Amino acid sequence: MFRDEAVLKVQAGKGGDGLISFYREKFVAKGGPDGGDGGRGGSVVLVTSPHVNSLLDLGRKQRYVARDGGPGQTKNKAGADAEDLFLEVPVGTQVFDTEHGNLLRDLKEPGEKLVIAQGGIGGLGNPHFANAVRQAPRIATKGQPGEAREVRLELKLFAEVGLVGLPNAGKSTLLSRVTAATPKIADYPFTTLHPNLGVVRVGAGKSFVVADIPGLIEGAAEGAGLGHQFLRHLQRTRLLLHLVDLMPFDPEADPVRDARAIVRELRKYDTALAEKPRWLVLNKIDMISAEEREARIADFVKRYRGRGRHAMPVERVFAISALTREGCEPLCLSINEYLESIREPEPSAIDVRFEPAPDPGSHGPRGERGGDAPGEAAHG
Repeated sequence: MFRDEAVLKVQAGKGGDGLISFYREKFVAKGGPDGGDGGRGGSVVLVTSPHVNSLLDLGRKQRYVARDGGPGQTKNKAGADAEDLFLEVPVGTQVFDTEHGNLLRDLKEPGEKLVIAQGGIGGLGNPHFANAVRQAPRIATKGQPGEAREVRLELKLFAEVGLVGLPNAGKSTLLSRVTAATPKIADYPFTTLHPNLGVVRVGAGKSFVVADIPGLIEGAAEGAGLGHQFLRHLQRTRLLLHLVDLMPFDPEADPVRDARAIVRELRKYDTALAEKPRWLVLNKIDMISAEEREARIADFVKRYRGRGRHAMPVERVFAISALTREGCEPLCLSINEYLESIREPEPSAIDVRFEPAPDPGSHGPRGERGGDAPGEAAHG
C-alpha cells in the first residue's frame, strides 16, 4: 500500500538527574562530593532513506518516544546518554509543524537528517555546587524534559517525468512497457489508486524516473475523483506527458474536450504546474487504421490548440501505442535528450597551478635583489 501523509506526535527523552553523593573510603576523611551528571536524553530524528518509498509504516504508529538519559553515578561518573530515535522517511518528505503550520524542512537528499524533537540536557551533580564556603553541598539539579512536538509529514515524489491524463488513458500500461514497474492494469476507471514510479533506461548510464499518478477527471481540483490527492507529486517533475486516449470506450466522449479539461484542472490546482513543459502523447493508435492515423492526429492537434484567448500551446506531439510499444522508443529517447539538455552539468575539476617561489638570489624586474624592496616591511 501507499501513503503520502502522516501526522506524528514525538517526545524526546528527558535528561538524567544529577546525583548527590560523597566520596567514602576507609581511612579517607572528608572525601568530598562525587555525584555525577545526568546523561542526555535521546532526540527524535528523521532520516531519509532511498529504500523507503511510502509513509505507510511510519504512519501506523502515532506516537514516538525516545529514551531518557541515565542518572548520574558515584565517583563523578556521568549517566549514560540515551540513543537517538531515528525514523526513516522517503526522499522528498516535507516536514511541517502542525502548531504553526510552517515548513520545517524539505528533505531532498538521501541520508539527510532533521532533529524534530531535541533531547533534554542532563542535570548537574553536587560537585558543581561546591565552593570554599559550601564544601559539602547537598544540591543537584534535575534533568531537563525532552522536547515534545506534533509534525505533519507530506511526501512529494522525486521524478523527472510525470504522467497525467484521464483514467484508462494508458498511463499504467505505458509505465509497464518502458520500465520494470508492475502497476495494476485493468479495463475499468481508477485502476491506479496511488502513484507508481519506474526507471526508464535508454542506454549505458542513461536513465530517468517516471511517475504515474491516478487518473484525473474534470473537477479534480475541487475534490472529484482521486487525482487531486496526488497532484503534488507532479510539482517536482521537469516534464509532463499528457496521455490522451484517441479511441475512448465511450462513443460520446470527446478526447479534445477531455484533454483541455485536464489542463484546466492542473491550472486550478497550481499555476506553476500547468506551466511546466507538457508534451501531448496520443495513445492507442493501434486501434486506428494506418490510412486514418495521420488525419486523425492532425485533426486532434488542430482542435486541441484552439484559437484566440482559448488557445492552448502544444510543445511536442507523439503518437504511440502503449500496448504494442509502437512509438515508445522514440518518445523515451526524445525525453532523455530533453532532460539532458536542461540538467545542470556536473562541476569539472579545477586546474590549480602553483607558481614557483622566486629565488632569493634572483633580481626582480627593477634590478633589486629578490625579496622585499628596501624600506618596505616584509609581510611573511
